[in-house]
Amino acid sequence: MTIKISPTGIEKRFGDSEILVSRTDKTGHITYCNAFFRDFTGYESQSLLGQPHSCMRHPDMPRAIFKIIWDTLEANTEAFAYVQNLTTSGDHYWCFAHMTPLYDDKLELSGYQASRRVPNHTVVRDTIEPLYQELRTIETKIKDKNEALQASTEHLETLLKDKSTSYRNFILSL
Repeated sequence: MTIKISPTGIEKRFGDSEILVSRTDKTGHITYCNAFFRDFTGYESQSLLGQPHSCMRHPDMPRAIFKIIWDTLEANTEAFAYVQNLTTSGDHYWCFAHMTPLYDDKLELSGYQASRRVPNHTVVRDTIEPLYQELRTIETKIKDKNEALQASTEHLETLLKDKSTSYRNFILSL
């Protein structure tokens, strides 16, 4: 079963001491989520487990950001990003996500864990939203999805190069 949600345009916020936690297998399918995650987002474990984590992705999130996240994780490195997701009601929430590879007892990659904290809402409004809108504009202007992803990723890489920084350092500096 695939979950399909339409955005309402209403932002939902969570508290500074609350953390949304989920784990996935190597392909990004959800294997665990903490009680706060389920309560806040409205998902029930039985409907969420086994689903691709992308089922809650907000359509305004640029694909280039997820490419950077996956490239980083696949290089066995922790990733950081500001992410906008959807709850079951279609309300959205912003979070500051910290994603890490998980390993089994044989030190083989077994999946990924994401811990999401309250973002700095000023940073989201003043920096992240304009940047993501710029990337989404690039992605929507090009019909071929692969070419669109390549163009937005190259644009982001150029912006970072102009700032003499990496994506990770840029995000952590905000």
